[in-house]
Amino acid sequence: MISGTTAGGTAELDSGTRRSTRVLALFSLSGALDPREPSLGSLVDRFEFGRFALHLKSSEAVLPVPVLVQDVAPGELRLPHGHHGLALASAEFAVLATPRGDITLSLDCEFAGRTEPNALSAWLADTCFDRDLIMLGDRPLLDVLGQWLALREPLAFGQNVHQLVFPGGELREELLGVDAARQSLVLNEIVYRGRMATSEPPNLRNHGTTLSAHGRGVSVHTGWAEHVENGLTLVAIGMVSALAVLQRTRLAAFETMRANEQASASSPYEIRSLISQLSAGVNELQLDLAFGVEAYVDSLLIPEMVMEAFQSSLRDALGIRDSLDNSARMVERLTSVISARSAALDAELSERDDRRDRTVSVLVAIATLIALPPTLLLAFFGANATTVNSHRSIFDARYLPAYLLAWVPFLVLAVIGYVRIIRSGRRSGSLLAPATPVPAQRPPSGS
Repeated sequence: MISGTTAGGTAELDSGTRRSTRVLALFSLSGALDPREPSLGSLVDRFEFGRFALHLKSSEAVLPVPVLVQDVAPGELRLPHGHHGLALASAEFAVLATPRGDITLSLDCEFAGRTEPNALSAWLADTCFDRDLIMLGDRPLLDVLGQWLALREPLAFGQNVHQLVFPGGELREELLGVDAARQSLVLNEIVYRGRMATSEPPNLRNHGTTLSAHGRGVSVHTGWAEHVENGLTLVAIGMVSALAVLQRTRLAAFETMRANEQASASSPYEIRSLISQLSAGVNELQLDLAFGVEAYVDSLLIPEMVMEAFQSSLRDALGIRDSLDNSARMVERLTSVISARSAALDAELSERDDRRDRTVSVLVAIATLIALPPTLLLAFFGANATTVNSHRSIFDARYLPAYLLAWVPFLVLAVIGYVRIIRSGRRSGSLLAPATPVPAQRPPSGS
């Protein structure tokens, strides 16, 4: 159990009292880590999940794994505008990689003493909007992480951030107090990082001894035990990772579409190679959607009400379900386009083979007819006639007109046949020309 938390009794198995405020900031990172690289064990082995551990043990194959967990001295973590008067007591970094290689960075901080809501909201704003300026010692944070991980490519922050706040001490008492107006004011200050306010905190669930509220980027959970906090964090990690995968998949789908439109090839082999590459790319997109998004957006990982409620609410706030449906349709249509191109190539190759067969058949028939003059010519040389001089060779220049008359038609026929076969083979390159758009059918009048 982490310092500053005490669990409730059996009647309140998931509730707890926290003495110090804990903040977990989750950042999606660009790039990928090889999931086959050695990890630090499973999440269940590294963090406390209490009664949820059994569920997670059975789902280890789809869970992110920690590849780096590092405690740092509080004084080493530097924000662009300082810590706004908050007393940072501890800081821990964890880098997590999904089975598909997507990376999420977790910054786990605890604050000693009182945490004023306005100072906390300013701290959250700095770690979100100015995350590129976070320093570890005198170096940028991601440079240090890249060195610790021994990466070849530099890390970069992605677009997605979610920060979980677990209030402790006076802030906890303030949020669980009876003053509803003060509670609403504090929650709005934290959830919106001090930048906007509404009449009621978003997605508020107040059960008296516990309270939860969240927006797209910040969630506040009060009164929960440590294993519930870690479970809620795991849910948020899945959502941040899923959203990053959706954004990457959307961009990759557009790149695949552009490659399909702009590709040029002049032979069936090149076209088949293009189709193979596009198909492999679409297959990767489908795997990303299945194992990078769908695996984390339902309640199968931790089938518990408290987790399912937060997961469903956060998923709706982030719009993941609609984005997943739209991305899946885009990938499905890309698959249809590639299948249509493959079918068109097969039809074109079949037509080309038919043209070649017809050309060869015609050439054989014509060659059979043209073979008659050489036959007669050879018969002429073999005849015992006065026009054939037995003292001259059949290769004598005197007989050149006869040879030309017999063989020139063969040569002309061979050249014509070769040109026609080459042209019929190159016609398949027209498959890559953009198709003429067909206008949509106009609806009947009055509809």
